[in-house]
Amino acid sequence: MATVAVYSLKGGVGKTTLAVNLAAAAATLSARRTLLWDLDAQAAASFVLGADGPGRTAAQAAITKAVDPATLVRKTAVERLALLPADASLRDLDRLFHDLDKKKRLAKLVDDLARDHDRIVVDCPPGLTDTSDQILRAADLVVVPVIPSPLARRAYDTVRAHVTAKKGPNVPLLPVFSMVDRRRALHRAALEEHPDWPVIPMASTIEAMTERRAPVAAYAPRSAGAQAIAALWRTVEKTLAG
Repeated sequence: MATVAVYSLKGGVGKTTLAVNLAAAAATLSARRTLLWDLDAQAAASFVLGADGPGRTAAQAAITKAVDPATLVRKTAVERLALLPADASLRDLDRLFHDLDKKKRLAKLVDDLARDHDRIVVDCPPGLTDTSDQILRAADLVVVPVIPSPLARRAYDTVRAHVTAKKGPNVPLLPVFSMVDRRRALHRAALEEHPDWPVIPMASTIEAMTERRAPVAAYAPRSAGAQAIAALWRTVEKTLAG
């Protein structure tokens, strides 16, 4: 089992889009039993995958161990893809982790969920917080979406410096250019500076996810966006394999 976190210091960089599509790729392209764990209180990934509003038990209960997290897992329309949904109870997640004072709480919860899943993809809330430190300890790989702009790349450098400064083994980071518009000179320059970074284009088929409430490959499998996601997932699997 391996855990892939999709994380960014900044919001609005395509994080949830990547999380949903990578989880779907794991389930369909690699035939992995996959769980998407939505830890973002906005619950956008949960909405895309069919969760209409909070369940009977608050998502926070999985973190406190008030319930077994496995009991909150829901099926999705994508074969082999399950969802551990988010809700507004996660808006105080940083305070919760701080109060629990258990630095490996999330890692232990992931280990418990690994009994039923081959891949766990975590849609993380933005920010450099107690939650992000929990995620960095739990993940085998962190995918970091970066818009091709100086501020977004600066945010990635901040994350990389934070990971490098931490004691013990460092989780590998995989930067991914997100929402790329090759018509823009700024974007082209960034791609030339980092030609080895995977690229996810700005595309109407990807933007339609919230309307379609499905991963891109489910409704536009031959699109440039779907092909870019598939290529990124192959890179993720190769990186996990070492």
